[in-house]
Amino acid sequence: MESHKGSIPPAGQEAKGSVSPGKFTTIHAKPESIEIDLHRTAVIVVDMQNAFLSQGGMFDTFGWDVSAARGIIGNVRKIVDTARETGCKIVFLKMSYDPDYSNSGGSESPNWYKELGLVMMRGNPEYWGKFVTKGSWDEAICEELEIRPGDIKIRKQRYSGFVGTNLDGVLRTYNIKYCIYTGVATNVCVESTLRHGYFLDYWPIIVSDAVNNVGPPITQEATLWNVEALFGWVITTDEFLKAVSGNGDF
Repeated sequence: MESHKGSIPPAGQEAKGSVSPGKFTTIHAKPESIEIDLHRTAVIVVDMQNAFLSQGGMFDTFGWDVSAARGIIGNVRKIVDTARETGCKIVFLKMSYDPDYSNSGGSESPNWYKELGLVMMRGNPEYWGKFVTKGSWDEAICEELEIRPGDIKIRKQRYSGFVGTNLDGVLRTYNIKYCIYTGVATNVCVESTLRHGYFLDYWPIIVSDAVNNVGPPITQEATLWNVEALFGWVITTDEFLKAVSGNGDF
């Protein structure tokens, strides 16, 4: 896809023309390369939980194949580990209801009728407390990804990681401008969070082989097309790693 936009300003170029201190690198991306400031970059890891990735988790119990989702774990881990070394912030989002489900929205919210965990638990009383509920195995980040001191952990109850959370405040506290999106599901929580962030003026970059969709392949393709054409930039894991390699020394 050819870019229809004007040239992208350098990462250190602020609106008034001043140059901010930072650590800059250029990522080969679609529809055009983009320079980012690693001091102002966060990797957003969306819902890499047992619920969506592991045998015995919510998706697996529902009958959805989780093998493709598990296939991105290695790339997400590479991105997270490398990003930490370069000084990027790491943000882990996860779907997580309180045990009394008071933050689910209840029967007045469409979330009550459409979010899979709530649907399954309402239909099968033995599942109450099992799926995406605070403190459950299902809710936990998969064991292959290590959360380290300094990483940010945010619970959410809607598809967008910005709704009802302190994500926006946290990102602004660290002066974050660029958000690198990884995780699941591409066309649900990843896209919802990415779009919401775009509306808040964060610059979204999605890693095409570090996100996985739910549904037919066209859902993955549609999200990536939308991001490339209308919302941000699309990169691969290798493109991210190449761009930040050698930038670990400050």
